[in-house]
Amino acid sequence: MSYLFLVSLIWAFSFGLIGNRLAGIDPNGVAFVRLGLAALCFLPWLRIGALPRRRSLELVALGGLQFGVMYVAYIRAYAYLPSHLVALFTVFTPVYITLAEDLLDRTVRSRFWLCAGLAVAGALVLRGTVPEGSFWRGFALVQLANLSFGLGQVGYRRWRRLWPTGRDHRWMVLPYFGGALVAGAFFALGTPAGFFTSLSAEQWATLGYLGLVASGVGFWLWNRGATLVSAGTLAAFNNAVIPLAVVVSLFGFGEAQSLDGAELGRLVAGAVLIFSGILLGRVAAPPPLEPRT
Repeated sequence: MSYLFLVSLIWAFSFGLIGNRLAGIDPNGVAFVRLGLAALCFLPWLRIGALPRRRSLELVALGGLQFGVMYVAYIRAYAYLPSHLVALFTVFTPVYITLAEDLLDRTVRSRFWLCAGLAVAGALVLRGTVPEGSFWRGFALVQLANLSFGLGQVGYRRWRRLWPTGRDHRWMVLPYFGGALVAGAFFALGTPAGFFTSLSAEQWATLGYLGLVASGVGFWLWNRGATLVSAGTLAAFNNAVIPLAVVVSLFGFGEAQSLDGAELGRLVAGAVLIFSGILLGRVAAPPPLEPRT
């Protein structure tokens, strides 16, 4: 649990950095650089042949989903939503984690559907804080990111159960490489020429922090922690970062200054509905997987 708590603190600042320090930068380029740096961070520990080829390819595929698709969608959402709403809407990730576990375990936890309904109601309350067209585009992109990240976590936990030996850092470069491949494809197809030379020193420093610390070290610790806790605890920790991230974005990066009293009221009301639904859903969380060695 300590792994997940530490990463929550690291990630609290990522939303504001992306939404404010990297505003206007091509999102595919940001995703590609961030994941490329994360892969380089763990490249020294890679041991060719340490895993069977099939297991290695599974990790590459999981990384393409959990990191590649997630980052491409998540970073693009900042073009439509302020960073505090992007942070708040990541609260839906536990919904996808639990629903994925339900499908894999062939069970249905009906109380969790009420949780999802309350969370959606909270999002509808928040709709009035940004133009409707931008809101729904941004909301859909964040949900695609949430779904990809949630399915990737579930997949990695189950992959680790089938391959319980070894240390996570020795193969972490493989899912990062898979994520970089997906982001690199979008980068090659849609990023304008001159992307790298257009970045300022401050933006390179921000990308360095996001790639090496928030992504590189952060996701390694997160996936490691995900294998040591129950699905319910994992789902809860997916939201532990959100209140702090919203506060940091609003007041640390000055986004509160752009909101009037009515918008702040909607933000509070929507957040209460969303978190009420998530707290209700915790009682229906799936049981832990089998212990690992």
